[in-house]
Amino acid sequence: MLNGDEAAFRELVATYRQYLFQTIYAIVRHTKDAEDLSQDVWSRIYFSLPQYQMKGLKTWMTRIAVNRAIDFKRSASRRREEMTSEMEIPMQAVQTAGTLSFSSNGVEHEVLMKETTELVRQKLHQIPANYHEVLTAYYIQHQSYQDIANAHGVTVKTIESKLYRAKQWLRNNWKEEDFM
Repeated sequence: MLNGDEAAFRELVATYRQYLFQTIYAIVRHTKDAEDLSQDVWSRIYFSLPQYQMKGLKTWMTRIAVNRAIDFKRSASRRREEMTSEMEIPMQAVQTAGTLSFSSNGVEHEVLMKETTELVRQKLHQIPANYHEVLTAYYIQHQSYQDIANAHGVTVKTIESKLYRAKQWLRNNWKEEDFM
């Protein structure tokens, strides 16, 4: 198999395909992403076989799959953080001034900023009220869990749960492409 035996590799794929898919899915929690990552992992395994040291094949393949899935999650998380931080500037401008007054980098920039701000306003109205409050307090007003809990008269654990459910709602209902 290490010297390019394609039949042996096909047998390896047939034996471990479902196992590696489930391993990846357990980390990324999205079928399409898990399918794409599985393809990537199998190609990485194929091209890494010459470096394989004959010690625990299943463990070695699992490590490749887990590392790739974790890298994917980190990358997706960074993209979401960047998107969130880009959204905070227009949101702060909307909250503090009520209207936009950005420095003039040209008409195109102003139009794009107004469109983005309007899109964010529309999207914010879609968020259920109980999630809207905790998201605004945490991400826009930069309050701590304890401050939010005190303001709402609940425990910190309740705020953690609400924020977690709010993030899940955003992941399920908002698409990154909507903001590009």
